Amino acid sequence: MKTENLQEWVGKTEERNDLLTSFPANAMAATLNHEQLDYTENKSLPPLWHWLYFLPIFKLSEAGYDGHAALGDFLPPVQLPRRMWAGSRMEFFSPLQVGREYKKTSKIKSVTAKSGSSGDLVFVTVSHEVSNGPAVFINEEHDIVYREKATNSAVATKLVEAPKDFDFSIDINPDPVLLFRYSALTFNGHRIHYDLPFCTETEGYGGLIVHGPLLATLLLDGLASHKPDAVVQNFEFRAMAPVFDNMKFQVKGIEQQSGEYSLWIEREDGSIAMNAKAKVK
Repeated sequence: MKTENLQEWVGKTEERNDLLTSFPANAMAATLNHEQLDYTENKSLPPLWHWLYFLPIFKLSEAGYDGHAALGDFLPPVQLPRRMWAGSRMEFFSPLQVGREYKKTSKIKSVTAKSGSSGDLVFVTVSHEVSNGPAVFINEEHDIVYREKATNSAVATKLVEAPKDFDFSIDINPDPVLLFRYSALTFNGHRIHYDLPFCTETEGYGGLIVHGPLLATLLLDGLASHKPDAVVQNFEFRAMAPVFDNMKFQVKGIEQQSGEYSLWIEREDGSIAMNAKAKVK
């Protein structure tokens, strides 16, 4: 697939400022069944909860067929219909605090076309920096993958068996309410998370898709339950297979060496849905 015209988007930037109010964090804590819902002013946010803020706001009339904002503004107009969060890599320098204002600067780093067993693919990598004046709090790289429309002849995802050894395991039984809450908290209109006919008939999936960033958040939430005093310094994850709302899964992790953890989402069929690494101190 040719992407020469899409290269014009490489280097494009945008900035968003946001005052981190308490409601999104408290609502997220309630969604994750935390006992304490006390994200008041000056309380530190857990890692990845910055995804509740700096959200793009666009008119409903500006949404694309899939519920996302139509492409061609900040993100390049990739002519492939299926969009997914493929993975991220990030560094946490200092926790964000409720009641303070921060700036998020985003930049298109690369646009790469590939061909795989499932057809044409386009990967767009976006960097994000969250700062307050000269102080940088988070550096992140976010990979987005665009795919062809699903067909009956599409090759099924190659599944990888999950590890047998783990230090902790948390059972999760997702349902549409969990997916709705996370979509609402992140202003995510992508129909694969709430529109079952769209998922199964248009996109060719086996159910509603559990959000990739929600799975990543559950991984670090599980690590925090296992090691409450740990401070996450680095985190990276890669989506490997979808998780559906009708599919139970487990959040698992094991310490490989001092302060370095392997984390993964294990589907009920024993395969890995998301693979991750975290470095803590």
